[in-house]
Amino acid sequence: MKPRINLAAAKTRNGLDVLLYKHDDAFGISIGGKELMHSKVSASEAYLGKIGVEHLDGSMQSRVLVGGLGLGFTLRSVLENVSQLVKIDLVEIIPEIINWNKTFLHDLNGYSLNDSRVNTQCADVVDLISKSDPRSFDGIILDLDNGPVAMVDKSNTNLYSDIGIKNIKRVLKNNGRLSVWSAASDLNFEKVLQNSFSNFYKKEVKPYGAAKRARHLIYIIENN
Repeated sequence: MKPRINLAAAKTRNGLDVLLYKHDDAFGISIGGKELMHSKVSASEAYLGKIGVEHLDGSMQSRVLVGGLGLGFTLRSVLENVSQLVKIDLVEIIPEIINWNKTFLHDLNGYSLNDSRVNTQCADVVDLISKSDPRSFDGIILDLDNGPVAMVDKSNTNLYSDIGIKNIKRVLKNNGRLSVWSAASDLNFEKVLQNSFSNFYKKEVKPYGAAKRARHLIYIIENN
């Protein structure tokens, strides 16, 4: 077994260490000493990207917001499942993660950032949503932190609060879809969703193809 190689480091705005590493031809990112993502455990991210855009009409122009870049699996999945008429706003708050995708991770998924459909922004998705016009997006896909329970950035809690979800509903078009990655089922988050949306469900997803059981969860919320 090859040793783990640390490739690059950064810090979150809260001062937590962010580390990109390579191990046995796989990549991982840890934050605050906890592994947050790994290239061998990416099935749920791929599913998130697919389910987040499957409602779109490929013959019509659409706009999708993807919050969180990570190792790029969600973005790649979105691109693989939409037409050339779809424009994607990719928002990542840590600038180094964007740079790592363009350099160390280019051959993994980073080439997706070169797609003409993608507009990459280094910003806080909470701020971007609050500044967006009503009915701006046909789909919003959130692959942030550890899901509705913030592990990396406490401000992410604002995104999943009652005010945050109402703001998301404001910028979603009618018949738009919000899709949220979560490490587990979250009853508090579900209560918040019920205050703004009448139709949502959740799908348990395996972390990788050969896994014996589903470990991650995707919330799919329809703005009907």
